[in-house]
Amino acid sequence: MSAADQQNEIEQIRKFYDEEYYGRKGLSRRLPWHCRRAAGLLGDVRGRAVLDVACGLGDWLGYFRDRGASGISGIDLSARAIEACRASYPSGDFKVGEAETLPFADASFDIVTCMGSLEHFVDKPAALREMLRVARPGARFVLLVPNSGFLTRRLGLYSGTQQAKIKEDVQSLNAWGALFNASGLRVTRRLRDLHPLSVSWITMGKPLNWPVRALQALALTLWPLSWQYQVYHFCERSAP
Repeated sequence: MSAADQQNEIEQIRKFYDEEYYGRKGLSRRLPWHCRRAAGLLGDVRGRAVLDVACGLGDWLGYFRDRGASGISGIDLSARAIEACRASYPSGDFKVGEAETLPFADASFDIVTCMGSLEHFVDKPAALREMLRVARPGARFVLLVPNSGFLTRRLGLYSGTQQAKIKEDVQSLNAWGALFNASGLRVTRRLRDLHPLSVSWITMGKPLNWPVRALQALALTLWPLSWQYQVYHFCERSAP
């Protein structure tokens, strides 16, 4: 893909998020329990600088701020999302832009995260290289990505999120792991995403479907990792 074609695709994705995805969403809310659980595995974040790539409305970063992070920074394609971040967290550093060219200095962050967004990026290797560039030595990374081995997807019962309308590249856990390794990251831990295990997820849609959704949510706690919908990857920089 030429640079011009890549930029054109990024602009189409930006338009989708500004006009459709965030155009219908409210402001930030309390971080869901499954995200708090994942964040807790990073340990004490007091005095740490945190960057979230494709930060959306900033809920994830707000959680770190409340736990003593020395600074929170975020970047998102959507100006609408960044406007909400700045209103909610005026002390943070929020920028509109793409993940492939992060507007932050080298070695600036102790924790770099990208939550359920990498699959929507135009140039994933470039974005990962940028995350490594802005990370300090010893930094920790958390990447939440979808799994093409998700059992419901394999059975033809799930076709993707709302963002699939514009761009959503879903890969197997092995393929994601290979991409991370090739980009200079080593996966140290993986954790299943159990966000469907909540009343709000189970009670979406028609009440007649709630029992089926409840069964699926419970099944995720028992299914092997290879059948999960999304998986958190905790990473560190690979040894040179």
